[in-house]
Amino acid sequence: MTPPIHIRAMGMVDYEPTWRAMQQFTSERNAETVDEIWLVQHPPTYTQGQAGKPEHLLNPTSIPVVKIDRGGQITYHGPGQIVIYLLLDLRRWKINVHDLVRLIEQAVIDLLAEHGVQAEGRVDAPGVYVNDAKIAALGLKIKKGCCYHGLSFNVDMDLTPFNNINPCGYQGLRVTQCVAQGIAPEFEALQAELTQNLVHGLQQHLLQKGSALAA
Repeated sequence: MTPPIHIRAMGMVDYEPTWRAMQQFTSERNAETVDEIWLVQHPPTYTQGQAGKPEHLLNPTSIPVVKIDRGGQITYHGPGQIVIYLLLDLRRWKINVHDLVRLIEQAVIDLLAEHGVQAEGRVDAPGVYVNDAKIAALGLKIKKGCCYHGLSFNVDMDLTPFNNINPCGYQGLRVTQCVAQGIAPEFEALQAELTQNLVHGLQQHLLQKGSALAA
């Protein structure tokens, strides 16, 4: 039997208080705490990871830049982008960070494949790409064997703010979104599909680990 996961659909929420809530949830959790997945959208916000270099913000604007504790460089969040935060006990799921990153990428790749779009991940640059344009970004923070932060998936948003940064620290990196790939912008349906893919991936990973241990 796989562990339960509480799914919380939170709608449009400001970035910083949501981040602080993830930190608090993770610091206060114990071995009995049920894992959670938070589904959100954010108002226009740039986030800069722990090792983020300020020069990757090419053109400062009125959009706030929040320096945070995930890995990675700078990225953009805005309305029309699915953001999914994974608050998981990695030991419970018998998964390491590398495998979790691949699992998250595969959930997005599978979703796009279901809609007739071929995508891929990259070992050297985490995320999901369609014809070399990034459609999903991810970043995680691990604390005491548990993770928070997660992924952002571009559905139907204003991509202009990406022009003001080197997305994820890569100069000239193009970005794309579902509507540009001919996928209908059915936000809630795509959000539900992607969440289901993530949960299924975690469950399958745990079952495979259990089978390997039993063999």
